Amino acid sequence: MADALSTSGSYVHSGEEFERDMDYIPDRITRTGGEPVDHRAGTGKESPADAPRWPVEADRYRLVAAKACPWATRAIIVRRLLGLDGVMGLGLAGPTHDARSWTFDLDPGGVDPVLGIERLQQAYLARYPDYPKGITVPAVVDVPSGEVVTNDFPWMTHDFFFEWSDHHRDGAPDLWPDETREEMEDVMQRVFTEVNNGVYRCGFAGSQQAYDAAYDRLWTALDWLEERLSTRRFLMGDTITEADVRLFTTLARFDPVYHGHFKANRQQLASMPALWGYARDLFQTPGFGEATDFGQITEHYYVVQTDINPTQVVPKGPDLSGWTTPHGREQLGGSPFGDGTPPA
Repeated sequence: MADALSTSGSYVHSGEEFERDMDYIPDRITRTGGEPVDHRAGTGKESPADAPRWPVEADRYRLVAAKACPWATRAIIVRRLLGLDGVMGLGLAGPTHDARSWTFDLDPGGVDPVLGIERLQQAYLARYPDYPKGITVPAVVDVPSGEVVTNDFPWMTHDFFFEWSDHHRDGAPDLWPDETREEMEDVMQRVFTEVNNGVYRCGFAGSQQAYDAAYDRLWTALDWLEERLSTRRFLMGDTITEADVRLFTTLARFDPVYHGHFKANRQQLASMPALWGYARDLFQTPGFGEATDFGQITEHYYVVQTDINPTQVVPKGPDLSGWTTPHGREQLGGSPFGDGTPPA
């Protein structure tokens, strides 16, 4: 989980509603190291005007992520869709972590082969020796100095599109189309507050009253999405946008984790025809399924979040074979990449 609670101990606070700490390292990587293109980034959160700016440079930065984490998976997908995998390396942490940091368990010797570190924490402390908050993914690290640049995930993928455009591959999708951008900001903000964050609001509720309110909010939003996606192939119309990437990472975790572990259990995703077809459509689109590892997802939530699952027993189900079955969404028209092409 890539929030400020990831490595800071307890998640559930008795009697309280869950509130996500959105105070991330505000640095931005921009085209010239100057003022960036700015929108709302789909969270309603402004980017501080005085935040440090780093220049876009090919082969200078490394994205550190984890396929277990929905926010980090978003960055993995956008990097791949835009073709930035040719100019920005990817380091993958393992699915579990301790109270200190995400670790590079998947690499030989447990060391990231480019950064030469065992823990992402080392990149944070290289820049901030007394860094007081959780060590979160995704994070962008400056390879020459070994220092973390930013972990501000909403702005990270926004800037991958707007600030790194000189390095996009031919045929890259238009993830922030001009004609729907204002509406897309509103859709993304609702998806973020009510769905992406809504499942956590259910799972980390500290009272019955807080849980009941969170549950109702979540299902109101999911019903809205079910209706919206019954008449359009993707959230904004005929092609994929950033909004689809942001919703997909929560849907991919819904039946394996959020339905049971987070008590978001009115029904499974697989029983909602439009959302289930839409999720499979994206999963089978290049860039999405390859970034999704159900084993890592399940292990992460059930092992790390011990105040919800103190035994750390990891469930064997549910059956996830349905993700590769035909989705039938082609009948709504459109195509994932429009006039563009899928990543090779």
